[in-house]
Amino acid sequence: MTSEPATVPTTSPSAIELGDLPLRDNLVGKHPYGAPQDPVPVSLNVNENTHPLPEAVIADIITELERAVRGVNRYPDREFMSLRTALAGYLGHGLRAEQVWAANGSNEVLQQLLQAFGGPGRSLLSFTPTYSMYPLLADGTDTRWIPVQRPADYALTPDLVVAAIREHRPTVTILCGPNNPTGTPLERAVIVAAYDAIAEYGGILVVDEAYQEFDAEHETAVALLPGRPLLVVSRTMSKAFAFAGVRLGYLAADAAVVDALRLVRLPYHLSALTQAAATAAVWHADEMLATVADIRAERDRLEAALVELGYTVHPSGANFLLVGGFTDPAATFEALRADGILIRNLGIEGHLRITAGTHAETTAVIEAIAALGPGGAGADPAK
Repeated sequence: MTSEPATVPTTSPSAIELGDLPLRDNLVGKHPYGAPQDPVPVSLNVNENTHPLPEAVIADIITELERAVRGVNRYPDREFMSLRTALAGYLGHGLRAEQVWAANGSNEVLQQLLQAFGGPGRSLLSFTPTYSMYPLLADGTDTRWIPVQRPADYALTPDLVVAAIREHRPTVTILCGPNNPTGTPLERAVIVAAYDAIAEYGGILVVDEAYQEFDAEHETAVALLPGRPLLVVSRTMSKAFAFAGVRLGYLAADAAVVDALRLVRLPYHLSALTQAAATAAVWHADEMLATVADIRAERDRLEAALVELGYTVHPSGANFLLVGGFTDPAATFEALRADGILIRNLGIEGHLRITAGTHAETTAVIEAIAALGPGGAGADPAK
């Protein structure tokens, strides 16, 4: 799976081309992460929570931001202990603040993990298709990327995961659950088997739970942390918390892992404003997550409608669906885009990914796809 090349605006012609620069060899020919950010009426392509924040929560966040602004002549709390304490309380399972870390989005959390544990001569393994940032983060830290193909139904099994880990002995292994872009839930037995395999030689196992709050069937891997010092559980406030614009990701792990990340983080990497906004949001976790049940319901309504239209919908524990059966995914993507609806084309043959939005947004995408006819845009109408 490849990410879409980002469009970078320029204000004047460059005197040289990218290829003229002394880039590291492993970055030559690569593209930055990018997803279209067109100002369309219905944007369902990056798995945001499209519901607005409650007004009462906004008011409290603004109060905390105002308090923080009055002190921005000073550097922020480098260890952001108030936020870490709040996140530990939210995650539960007896976590202490010393076991929690945060950064500017879960991407930076993962980058710091690779800065600490990856690098030249080391490797990162995951099971594809999966989150397209993993190989980019590997490239950025000069860590060798090892993609292992998922089965046809995208569901991982203990045997598959253990065999791959024992064959490649990666320094870092990432299991994404629910998996992006397929939505596939991650079974507890797979995590336990993977951990036992990496513990044989001392690797790091990361469970990426960016969409965990949407999965009503599977308990968080945070419950598995006791007795497993090489396990890391990554989370984000960008999805269920509807806080994508604040950029706050976090993880739970053994305190020693957190100490390792403190070696590579930039000084004062979380601004005072980010800390204030995120802490206030965690204090209001119940209100912030009040839309999760509605999003699940819209996801299920979208699935039922698309199945009725003849499409294949893969099981999802996230706030999005991977949908198969499009004759020409690129043509369908562009047809919907022209209609003011943005979804995601990730280059998986016959498939598109669609985020579950509000009731009105979900209705709009269902009606637009139905109007394109069987197979979507580019299909032979005679068939």
